[in-house]
Amino acid sequence: MPGGFGRLWTAQTASSLGDGVTHAALPLLALTLTRDPMALAVVTAAGTVPWLLFGVLGGALVDRWDRRRTMWVVDMARAVLLGLAAAAAVLDVLSIPLLAAVAFLLGLGGLFFDTAATAYLPDLLHRDPALLERANSRLRGAQTAMSGFAGPPVGSALLAFGRALPLLADAVSFLISAVLVRSLPAVPRPAPDARESLLRQARAGASYVFRDRLLLGLALRPAVGNIAFLAVETVLALFAHERLGIDTYGFGLLLTAEATGGLLGAGIASFLGRRLGTGTALTCTAAVEGIAILGLASAQNPYVAGLALAVCGAGMGATMVLGPSLRQAIVPAHLMGRVASTSRMLAMCAAPFGAFLGGWLADAHGVRTPLYAAGALLLTMTAVTASMTGNRRVEAALRAAARPHRTRCPGTDDREREPASGRS
Repeated sequence: MPGGFGRLWTAQTASSLGDGVTHAALPLLALTLTRDPMALAVVTAAGTVPWLLFGVLGGALVDRWDRRRTMWVVDMARAVLLGLAAAAAVLDVLSIPLLAAVAFLLGLGGLFFDTAATAYLPDLLHRDPALLERANSRLRGAQTAMSGFAGPPVGSALLAFGRALPLLADAVSFLISAVLVRSLPAVPRPAPDARESLLRQARAGASYVFRDRLLLGLALRPAVGNIAFLAVETVLALFAHERLGIDTYGFGLLLTAEATGGLLGAGIASFLGRRLGTGTALTCTAAVEGIAILGLASAQNPYVAGLALAVCGAGMGATMVLGPSLRQAIVPAHLMGRVASTSRMLAMCAAPFGAFLGGWLADAHGVRTPLYAAGALLLTMTAVTASMTGNRRVEAALRAAARPHRTRCPGTDDREREPASGRS
């Protein structure tokens, strides 16, 4: 791995730890201010709104800007934002609107940072598919460990000593990340024609995803998956309590089992890709997720439920390494930001539908019904997208991306061009 990757990995590890701290602390801070469920929901939802409003436009801006500079400037801005929020906590002027604004701005910063990091990584690793899989495996593993395991308990513990402490801890994590990212090597990248309007460039990026069957298949998996997983998440606590007899502590262990599976899946993703081929591996991991959710739906005791969630987490972990790595290897550099943000926006927009579906099915047909429906939806998605992301299509796309000649990009004019995709 190039030396710069170690600094990028360390930066994102520190940032993920801070994210986990804030993820636990913000709802708890809101709880100290109000018991109104709608007010609490506003704080929770505010962080996702930027992706819904600015997802594609954000990707177009990232494709115009220097990716490394975008990352460290955003991290510095988030550090300042959290410093101001910590000062508000010390001065006892925190409010629900202020926390919602902080969550929104952190989400907006995450949109730009994540999109820029996704676009920067293939340039850093020279678009090598094997290196991209290894890199994403390590990044995903660190993110799961820090934001899923270490961050939330640290955030809860710090909050017990003072409302400002978790916010300051996250601010420090962003400062560390900014310093490390600032030291990364600069990489050359083709820039889109700045004379084109931002909306036209954003539309070109979205069009590129929808006109390419492989990229569309890669985007549909997390979008449909989010509908299924949010349907499960909406009723999981109720299911665990009413059907499995799990208390609050046991529910935490249940979620830990899923996170543990996610770490395992991220670790073996490259192995699966080499042995099965990336396309077949993606189909298998998606099928595993669906079967595991059906196993969870039929579970009669906590041990079977924990095993099912661990297996599902492993499938998700591997999918979230293989899919982005393939996308980074085949998408032209000047479109990477827009393609990544379009795919992420589809996934984020799908999530609320899953939450509504889970609540409605549980209310109308019982708490197990959303789990069965989610498993069936995942398996249906697997069957539909299997041919879209098959090995032959993946290999053709990788060969086309490696060819030096260039051809017209779908959805753009003659001024913005990219390597032939060879994918139909």
